Amino acid sequence: MKGLVVIPTYNEVDNIDQIITEILKYHFIDILVVDDNSTDGTADKVKRWMRKTERVNLIERKGKLGLGTAYVEGFKWGLSRDYSYFFEMDADLSHDPKEIPNFIKKCKEENCSVVVGSRYLNGTISVVGWDFRRLLISKFGNFYATTILGVKNLTDITSGYRCYRRDVLERIDLNKIKSNGYAFQIEMVFKALKNGFKVCEIPIIFYERSNGSSKMSKRIALEAAVMVWRLKIEDILNRSIYIYGRKQEVSKVS
Repeated sequence: MKGLVVIPTYNEVDNIDQIITEILKYHFIDILVVDDNSTDGTADKVKRWMRKTERVNLIERKGKLGLGTAYVEGFKWGLSRDYSYFFEMDADLSHDPKEIPNFIKKCKEENCSVVVGSRYLNGTISVVGWDFRRLLISKFGNFYATTILGVKNLTDITSGYRCYRRDVLERIDLNKIKSNGYAFQIEMVFKALKNGFKVCEIPIIFYERSNGSSKMSKRIALEAAVMVWRLKIEDILNRSIYIYGRKQEVSKVS
């Protein structure tokens, strides 16, 4: 059993050494950094790690192409190799690598195909370093997305710390993933559910970054808001086509 942690980066030179060090403690996990042309030397630090160990890998991209495309490119890279589990993790130390075994344990013990690290499980708020406004936006975003999409029993559909079994990423057509910001998290969970996969959650503590700057913006938030409705409309149309097709089949048989 091997796992791959995909870490998108843009100007994370102050954090990348520590996150790599912590992840490498787990001998069954490799790392793929997808760097969006950082100007602070992030990629150079990753290359130093690559000279030390084959478990650290790097994809260098020509510009700031976005979170969603970084994960899609990273997943495709991993699918061409023999990884069984694929992790999403931020580079800014907001996600604790110590949770990695808990994700895999949840997958195995409860036959989960996707495991999301939730900040809000069991009625708690496990966030360190956010002000009330940031917390309110996050909570509302989760409520907004799950309500419109009709996703039940998930408390943190926007969380960026998660684990996918290989078969999930093989089933979802990654070439058709359209979102490129934090909406990516919503789209991936929704498509996993629509493909019949079991999505579970485990509790995590989210730590606000202490170094570097947040990548959140109004444009990213707007993309997520619009993406939810696009997914909803696509789902309605797909169900309508399926029902109409079934009616046609029944009509021919009768």
